[in-house]
Amino acid sequence: MGLKNIDNKAAEKGSVLVTIWQFVKFIVVSLLAMIVQFALLNLLKLIPAIQALYNNGQDFRWWVFFCPAAIGGLGYFIVNNTANIAAQIVAFFVNREKTFNSGANIAVTLPIYIVFTIALIAFSAWLNPTLKDIFMEKLSWGDDLSANAATMICSAIQFFLYFPVDKILFRKPKEEEPAKEEN
Repeated sequence: MGLKNIDNKAAEKGSVLVTIWQFVKFIVVSLLAMIVQFALLNLLKLIPAIQALYNNGQDFRWWVFFCPAAIGGLGYFIVNNTANIAAQIVAFFVNREKTFNSGANIAVTLPIYIVFTIALIAFSAWLNPTLKDIFMEKLSWGDDLSANAATMICSAIQFFLYFPVDKILFRKPKEEEPAKEEN
């Protein structure tokens, strides 16, 4: 029984069940995006050029963002935000296609999604190093544990904000393709 069959069975039961089923699929897609994000969070910092940014001993300050040298400075800022952006790209296309089976115009939905994503990433770019700093300085957690815990919290916040936004953006269902006649 494929996703299409389950989607059709849920549709027969009503809109509440459709939304619950979409939420279940959204959870699975979010887990996929989280795997992408955590893999990149832990792999990107192994790149020598990024390691140098971690190890240069300088704070990173830009606008409202502040990453102390003790938590990675510019290196952590780049790694954290690159991982977050990659996860959101994966989530957009998989959610549009599989979770919501949407036929919504990408030229309309993608810019809206990008603006929303930039706002959330900016918020996370401020919150994540702030939490990491708290975990390292106040709780004496290690660098990797602090980075992953801060990312988990930011990912959870994004998860609960993205579902309603995606539900609105991707509300237009795909049009069924007509069955091809055999000659």
